Amino acid sequence: MTARIALFDLGGVLLDWSPARLYSQIFSNAAEADRFLAEVCTMEWHLEHDRGVSFADNAAPLIARYPQYESQIRAWHSRWADMFDGYITGTDRLIEMLFGREVPLYGLSNMPGEVWPQVLDMFPALRRFREVVVSGQIGLVKPDPAIFHYARTRMGDPDPRDVLFIDDAPRNIAMADALGYQTHLFTGAARLESELIRQGLL
Repeated sequence: MTARIALFDLGGVLLDWSPARLYSQIFSNAAEADRFLAEVCTMEWHLEHDRGVSFADNAAPLIARYPQYESQIRAWHSRWADMFDGYITGTDRLIEMLFGREVPLYGLSNMPGEVWPQVLDMFPALRRFREVVVSGQIGLVKPDPAIFHYARTRMGDPDPRDVLFIDDAPRNIAMADALGYQTHLFTGAARLESELIRQGLL
């Protein structure tokens, strides 16, 4: 069965996002930057932003615990844009090709709601999506099946088998598989393009 709708993750698929990019600028010592991301501003801590906790509320207890890192902790929000380095090579071209073929495009992203307007302004290709479900705006995160069900309603309640879900996280792909979606584990634009052609979307 071939898909007729494309549902994209954003960070790591379309957008080149990495906190290490920012903190390599903030810390002169690479080992200190790595330690900071492993012990202070961890991805587990950041997940609370994706759940809808504000940057200010999430930063406060961390600053209380690590007052020596207050400016670095606050930079997670104030210098959010510095975590990006454009599009993942080739994926913006695929979005334009799909849009040109009138393929329904949707996004499903674990992302803080506070910064979504900024990200939308930074990356024009996101305007090609009919809708993007942003986790921080609804208080649900992948791989919770509830966020997939919510995204399905925003797409008009299609049969999951009609949807090709593209993500770079195996746990998210596994959940989408269990829910009946067609899936593609993203490792690069070339493989994705081949899958889109195989599906008849390109």
